[in-house]
Order: sequence, then structure tokens, then C-alpha cells
Amino acid sequence: MQFAHPHILYLLLLLIPLTAWYIIKQRNAQPSLGVSSLKRFGNINSSWRSKIRHLNFALRLIAISALVVALARPQTHDAWNESKIEGTDIVLALDISSSMLARDFDPNRLESAKTVASQFIAGRENDNIGIVIFAGESLTGLPMTPDRATLTNYVQSINQEMLDDGTAIGDGLATSINRIKNGKAVSKSIILLTDGSNNTGVIAPITAAEVAAELGIKVYTIGVGTNGMAPYPVVDVFGRVTYEMMPVQIDEATLKRIASITGGQYFRATDDNALKSIFETIDQMEKTVLDVRNFSSTTDDYELWAWIAFAALALSVFNKFTILRSIP
Repeated sequence: MQFAHPHILYLLLLLIPLTAWYIIKQRNAQPSLGVSSLKRFGNINSSWRSKIRHLNFALRLIAISALVVALARPQTHDAWNESKIEGTDIVLALDISSSMLARDFDPNRLESAKTVASQFIAGRENDNIGIVIFAGESLTGLPMTPDRATLTNYVQSINQEMLDDGTAIGDGLATSINRIKNGKAVSKSIILLTDGSNNTGVIAPITAAEVAAELGIKVYTIGVGTNGMAPYPVVDVFGRVTYEMMPVQIDEATLKRIASITGGQYFRATDDNALKSIFETIDQMEKTVLDVRNFSSTTDDYELWAWIAFAALALSVFNKFTILRSIP
């Protein structure tokens, strides 16, 4: 055992004058009477109360001693502690093309995806996460970082006007691969969310998927959009944005193949609840348990001494008003 403030232990020397004072006080407190012989008193036994009359003083000394030790902050020796955490590298690749403003989700596909992505990020405390956005081109929004606040703030700031319109799924996947390939975690995965089909860009989606597979990166693909028709934004001749019912067209075949090549999985989100459920499923699938060995230098261990001081003082007070009560 070691102490954070060992000099406080010098206060224990106060027990010496306290004990001397008590002994002197007890001698002076006893009246005397001179008699010629004690023979007549030989058969008188002293009561059990008289035998423990010094108990309260002993309890007070114990309370003072334990309090001094507690104030000196006893600490345990250095030790190694082992624990397990779950951690992985993840890139969220979000489609921000104009079709993501379709209102078959509340309030639209993009805002719904941002909300669910933020909740997903908040629950991944031990992960490094990056953000990639794509439309007619792709862009690294945030490189890999464990900073939850920065990630969440960036996701909430995403809007459709950040990139030229279009859907470059292959480029978005390729950019995501470049961001995650040098990550330190053994498990690496990309969550790619889109509501359309690849119609621009320089890299074919399947080519990017094959590269991801070679690097051991899983890709989870999510197709966003209701079945059938959905209200899509359309700009009229006066520059005003209106919404027209149009068929939902998602290249599910390509998204399924990307997931299959990389060992991931394809999901279809037809509404807000389905999208939330999909992210919860991926959250459970992408967890890697890591053994972590931490060195703990010191641990305060004063609670026992504080309880001893409290118990001794409480017992002393109890005795004073009960079994050792004195009449003035």
C-alpha cells in the first residue's frame, strides 16, 4: 500500500498526548477513601460495565486513526487491467443526387438518411468512421476519425447542392476504398446508400467492388426508395421546384452484385422505419471484439478506512447514551 499524502500520517502522533491526557484525567477523577483493611471487599466482583468503561476512548482513538489514514489517501499498487472493446473502420458513402430529395420518405430521402446515419455514428464509440458523398462526382467529406461530434455535425450539414447532379456509384465506391484501405482496424466496411443507378463517373461500380474484395473490404449496399411511384422534384420553366409522381428506378442488380463480390449484403429501404432497421442490422453485424491491455498506475483505496472511522465513532456515541451512560 502507498499513500498520496504520506505526510498526513504524522497526525497519528497526536494519539500519544491524547492517551496521556486520558490516563491523567481518569486518575484525578477517582475519589479516594482511607480504610484499615480491604478484606471485607474481597468477595465483591466488579460489574461488566466497569470492565469496558475505557471502550469509548479506544473507539475514539480508532476513529481518529482511521480518519487520518483515509486523509492520507491510501492507494493500491500499479496493475495491468484487461478489457474488451468493439472497434472497426467504416466509411459511409451517401448519394446526394437530386433524386434523393424525393418525398417518399419524411421529409425526403436525403434528410431521412442523414438522421439515421447520425444515430448510427453516435452508437459506434470505438470506431474510426469516414464520410464520402457522391452525385455526378465523388468527394471525401471527412477522412477517418473517431470524433463523433465532428462526424455528426458534418452529416447534418450535407445538402444536395454540394456536388453536380448525377449518380456516380462507381466513383463514390472508389473514393470510399481510398479512404479506408489504410485503416488500422482488421475489419473494414463501406456502407453505400443510393436511390438510383450508375449514370456517370469514370469507374464502373463492379470494377470498384472487385478492388474492394481484393483489399478485404466489405460493402453493404442500400437501395433507398418506395416500391412503385414516388414524388420526385422537378424544375418547371419558371425555375420553380415542383413534385411529380415518377417510377422508382433502383439498379438493384448492380447493388446486389457489389455486396456479393465483397462479402457484404444488399438491403432495400422502402420507408423511414425500414432504413432505420437496416442500419441497426449493420450495426450488429459490423462489430469486432478487441482485447485491450491497459496499465493502471494507482487506485484510491480509502473507502474502507472512512467506514472504519464512521463505525467506530457511531459505536462510541451509541455506547455513551446506552450501556455506558453516566449520571452527573
